[in-house]
Amino acid sequence: MPSKNYTRTLLAILHDIVAAALAWVLAYLLRFNFDLPANFNAEMRYTLLWVVPLQILIFWQFGLYRGIWRYASLNDLRRIVLAVLLVAIVIPFALRMARSHLIVPRSVLVLDPLLLILFMGGSRVLYRTWKETRFHGRMKLSGEPVLVLGAGDAAVALSKDLAKNPAWQLAGFLDDDTSKHAHTLNGVRVLGSLEELPRWAEHFGIVRAIIAMPSSSHQQRQRAIQICNAAKVQVLTVPSFDDLMSGKVAVSQLRAIELDDLLGRDPVVLDTAGLIELLNGKTIMVTGAGGSIGSELCRQIARFSPGKLLLFEQSEFALYTLEQELQQTFSALDFVCLIGDVRDAARIDEVMGQYEPTVVFHAAAYKHVPMMENHNAWQAIRNNVLGTYTLALAAQRHDVEKFVMISTDKAVNPTNVMGASKRLAEMVCQALQGSEGTRFITVRFGNVLGSTGSVIPKFREQIAKGGPVTVTHPEITRYFMSIPEAAQLVLQAGLMGRGGEIFVLDMGEPVKIVDLARQLILLSGYAEDEIRMEFSGLRPGEKLYEELLADNEHTLPTPHPKLRIAKARDADEAWLIRLLDWSSVSSMPDNDVKDALQGWVPEYQPQSGK
Repeated sequence: MPSKNYTRTLLAILHDIVAAALAWVLAYLLRFNFDLPANFNAEMRYTLLWVVPLQILIFWQFGLYRGIWRYASLNDLRRIVLAVLLVAIVIPFALRMARSHLIVPRSVLVLDPLLLILFMGGSRVLYRTWKETRFHGRMKLSGEPVLVLGAGDAAVALSKDLAKNPAWQLAGFLDDDTSKHAHTLNGVRVLGSLEELPRWAEHFGIVRAIIAMPSSSHQQRQRAIQICNAAKVQVLTVPSFDDLMSGKVAVSQLRAIELDDLLGRDPVVLDTAGLIELLNGKTIMVTGAGGSIGSELCRQIARFSPGKLLLFEQSEFALYTLEQELQQTFSALDFVCLIGDVRDAARIDEVMGQYEPTVVFHAAAYKHVPMMENHNAWQAIRNNVLGTYTLALAAQRHDVEKFVMISTDKAVNPTNVMGASKRLAEMVCQALQGSEGTRFITVRFGNVLGSTGSVIPKFREQIAKGGPVTVTHPEITRYFMSIPEAAQLVLQAGLMGRGGEIFVLDMGEPVKIVDLARQLILLSGYAEDEIRMEFSGLRPGEKLYEELLADNEHTLPTPHPKLRIAKARDADEAWLIRLLDWSSVSSMPDNDVKDALQGWVPEYQPQSGK
């Protein structure tokens, strides 16, 4: 490789020697209309012998021979211009010092740098163009024809990558900006607006289109997806604007459209400076670290370079999977994998005593509604309520600054044991909140797409088998957000919390599960009539509509547009003592648990016959 680089550099220098000599000679010839007098011919030959070496020396100092011509860019052209301008200034002084009576025509001193820029810059650009055309030219006769929706910077960058890929043949761009129509970008024409996709798809035989509008609003992207679906064209998209700007991914890393793209959720704006102060260099503990929310919290926290990240998890396999991911993605992260149960007071004390965490994010919980409703009701109480109490009490003893508990919208007017247990866990944190010491913060939100036990993985599996897709009820609705968005807002709430608050996340508009299933069928490349849907009836503990606020609650705004504070019924120390007495029983039948819960959580109304 060194010899190859040496050869490349030598050839570039020889080229510029020839270019410099040719420019100097041509400048004289142009000055005298190609009828060069004998005395000026001699002068030209004499000056040529030392003007060219002087120019090459300056070019070397400017680093013109460090780059590779195949990747010549505007920066390379800028360096050439600056180097030639310096040459144009130095040569007259050098001529005067070398031989005072020698007179070089001023027009030669003007023409020479212009010709030099043309020869040196032009040859580099022509070489790059030739290489690109030779190896991945635009006139490709193979590759799948594809349309790009959007004609901005991302689309142009994508077109360059597609030109290098033999699997694709870019047929054109579509953009609603009429000022771009009929123009070409990177040699490819902007054919028309997005609404014209069906016509051009039929004309070129397009099977797939790529949405390259990472900075557009979600409404614009949704419209593009709907146009593609209506035309029966499969949709790919470039990564999000945030991912592109962060440098984590390239524009050419195409992906399939996901349900997140259809939810219409705007990006979360985080108080980065505040989160750096909260997390950077601190010891942070996450319980339930191997779960959907817990693992995403770990990923988000890792971005802020904590001093140490404690991954507390009951499942060995889940913890191992997260360990492997973090080692690969965040190689500099100092983290500790800790197996344990939040109900194990001795283990919790051991961990907190050894590592002294500053902030605890409590995501460990039993969350599967039907499973907790029958045969496991008391385990839901012991894990979600006593586990929270055990962890929270240890946090107080070990001077943890902030304790952030993940709750759920199912804690509002609960109709199931899981929701009632989470409401009790919220009240435990409220009862433990004192005027000083650990600040307890609760964050309440709805379903997250793709989380463990959610309907999305189940729907995907059913679609892959050819159906049917089972939905419990045609009218059932749920609030949804993406896992990264939920984790980011949990961090933001943890930063803003002063103690005792229940933060409610802006979940947007509720979504009908049946509509979600239809969209997933379309995104999987099937028509609605190709995958059958069946309605199986509500499961134990399920209700048609989820709520984010109980009947006797109201909310207060916060500085963050996606966070509000719920004003809920308070719990005191006397209430907590009675709760602990009740929950200290080793076991309890399901029906007894449900009967008792109606006294502890008055808004709890178990479904009849469930």
